[in-house]
Amino acid sequence: MRYTDDDIAGFNQGPLYRTLGIRLLSCSEGRARSELAPTPEVCWPTPGQPHGGILFTILDTTMAFAAISSSEQALGCATVDCSIQYPAPARDGPFQCHVATVHGGGRTVFVRAELLDAKGVPVALAQATFRLFMPRP
Repeated sequence: MRYTDDDIAGFNQGPLYRTLGIRLLSCSEGRARSELAPTPEVCWPTPGQPHGGILFTILDTTMAFAAISSSEQALGCATVDCSIQYPAPARDGPFQCHVATVHGGGRTVFVRAELLDAKGVPVALAQATFRLFMPRP
């Protein structure tokens, strides 16, 4: 599945993404890219440095878009499991999230992601399993 520019614009107008400073950039065929320009409200307790939960949110939601786009029939998905490592402080934004589906087929999809700072340094790495919601026969 390939999301259209109008689909992506609609996702980016959602209150969660606007509040956090997230923008979905592209999403098709099991891959997705997004960007985080964190708002001051989400940089806590250190000014200019987004909270780890915000990093989790951009990774989880961007991976979900990639998982859904890996299937022509998926209506949505749920995160079954997600593991995130934070190898470096998230100090130098904006941040770029790159996601690829590793394995799919059926209703279970495995996805990997990395979140890079403006210097290209990984600040978060993730892998997750998603369960796709499919139409009933």
